[in-house]
Order: sequence, then structure tokens, then C-alpha cells
Amino acid sequence: MQKHVLVVEDEAPIRDMIKFALTRAGFAVSEAPDAQSARLAVADRRPDLVLLDWMLPGGSGLELARQWRRAELTRNMPVILVTARIEENDRVRGLNLGADDYVTKPFSSSELVARVRAVLRRSQPGGEDETLEVGGLLLDAASQRVYSGDASIMLGPIEYRLLQFFMSNPDRVYSRAQILDHVWGQTVYVDDRTVDANIRRLRKALAPHGFDDFLQTVRGSGYRLSSKTK
Repeated sequence: MQKHVLVVEDEAPIRDMIKFALTRAGFAVSEAPDAQSARLAVADRRPDLVLLDWMLPGGSGLELARQWRRAELTRNMPVILVTARIEENDRVRGLNLGADDYVTKPFSSSELVARVRAVLRRSQPGGEDETLEVGGLLLDAASQRVYSGDASIMLGPIEYRLLQFFMSNPDRVYSRAQILDHVWGQTVYVDDRTVDANIRRLRKALAPHGFDDFLQTVRGSGYRLSSKTK
């Protein structure tokens, strides 16, 4: 099935270049020149992925990504930030506030297409119909929802992917480097602090349902998910 990408970019030449590269790679592409147009486009048809410029007329792309992460229907919609900002703190900020990847201008068409494909693959790492269960904690990949009994557990996109990765490999210890590779991918430039921060967020989301102890720190090695006591 052809994947649909929304390109949110105010500079028409850049928007046209991105559209041409993605269309040639087999994607269906729609466009939005500003934040308000992007909101309307997503409300009308939720895309499989959004390429989002950081600086936009009518509001920043970063704030737009944050709003989508807070909304039920767009919480798990993959977002790649496209920006001229190159500082590491900017990359970390963007990723921590909800972006799945970060592409800096100028970039090549081949790099952009590779990033889009990588994020789309990671958005369903365990298969579209997979159901995982560990000690009463249930993950339904088809709906991208997590449950404790009949209660839904609300997670952000990174925390969801972290949990899906761990639940696909219960009781196995992974280093921070391995987690970065499997959950963020080799093309995303983040460090160990990002793993620790998202582990803390995931534990906080699981805590009201009594599952925070499942996510265990193995001193000197990394993390594992297990329903067994340490």
C-alpha cells in the first residue's frame, strides 16, 4: 500500500524538491505551507508520516509536533523535523518533544528518502497485527494501544516504541547503545541521556497501573523488561 507523506515547508522550491524526490520514490505526497494549513491537512487525512519544517509562518513546527503528540488521533503519527538548526541541543530538544528523526538543511534527496523509509519501518517494528503480553501488560500493535486490563495506558510515540521493543524481547538485557540502535535507528544522532530520559517517562506512564517495576535497570549493563522480580 502506498504511504502518504505530508510535507510542511514554507519555501516553495524546497517543498517542490522534497515532493519530487518522494513521488519518484513511490510515496503519495501532500503539501502545507504553514502551521494552520498543516493542522487542517492532518485533520482532513492523517498521513503516514509528516516532514515538518522547524520554522513556519503562523507557529513553529516544534510546537505543532508537540500539539500532535498530545492529541489522541495523532499521538503515534511519525514526524521528521527538517531544519537549518545544527546544534546538538536543538536536535535533542526536537527529539525529546516528539520528533522521530531530525534532518538538517542542506540535505540530499537520497538521504531524505532513506530517513523517511527508516522511520516508517520503525513505526511498526513488530508487525501490524502483533499482540504482546507480559505479566498482564498488553500491547496491541494493530491499534498501537497499550492496556492494563480494560484500562488504556497513554504513551508518547517514543515510549510506545521502547515498550514494544522490550515486550518483544522480555527478560533480555540491552545496553543503551543497543536500545538507541533498535528504537531510534543508526541515522538519528542522540546520546545515552535520551535513552535514560525516555525510560523515565515510560516508567512514569506505567506507574499508575503498577507496571513500572517491570522496566528494570541492570547496573553496569543497561535495561530489561521482566515481570519477574530482580
